[in-house]
Amino acid sequence: MKYRLAEAMKTCMRTMPVEKITVKEIVQECGTTRQTFYRYFLDKYDLINWYFDKILLESFEHMGEGKTVYEGLCKKFQYIEEEKLFFKAAFRNDQQNCLREHDFQLILAFYTRQIEEKTKEPISENLRFLLEMYCQGSIYMTVQWVLGERKSTPQEMAKALVSAMPSELYDVMKQLNLV
Repeated sequence: MKYRLAEAMKTCMRTMPVEKITVKEIVQECGTTRQTFYRYFLDKYDLINWYFDKILLESFEHMGEGKTVYEGLCKKFQYIEEEKLFFKAAFRNDQQNCLREHDFQLILAFYTRQIEEKTKEPISENLRFLLEMYCQGSIYMTVQWVLGERKSTPQEMAKALVSAMPSELYDVMKQLNLV
C-alpha cells in the first residue's frame, strides 16, 4: 500500500507542485481512503521522505557491504535519476518535514555510524563539524543537480562530492577504507 500511495503521489506531481497536492488527491489517485493514508503516513511530506528512504537505504547498503563513498553516491544518484520527476518536485519544496532536511539527517547519521563503528569510538567535535558541513554542502549540490542547475552524470556528481570532502574528513574516510 505504501508503494501504491507513492505511485499516486508521483502521478500527482506530474501536474502540480508538491505544496498544492492534497492527501485527498493522493488517495483518489490511489483508489483508497484518507484513513488508509494516515495509517501509514503523517502527511504528504512523510510519504515523500519514506520513498526517499527506500532509495537512500539501498545505496547505504552498498556502502555497508564494504563499498566506498563514491560507489554509494553513484548508486544514490542513479536511483534519483531514475525518479527525477519525483525528486525534482520533492526537492523544490522547502516547507515542514522537507526532503532536504530529511536527507541531511539520514546521511549525517549514516556517515557518523560508519566512522564510529569502524573506529569503535565517538567522532570528535571537530570531525562532527566537518561532517555536518560536508553533508549540508552535499545536499545543496544534490538539489542543484536534481533541479537541473548542474549538468553532470551520477558518476560525475559522486566524484565531485568525494573530491569536495574536507581533507581531514577525507583522511579519516581513507583510513577506514571508505574512499
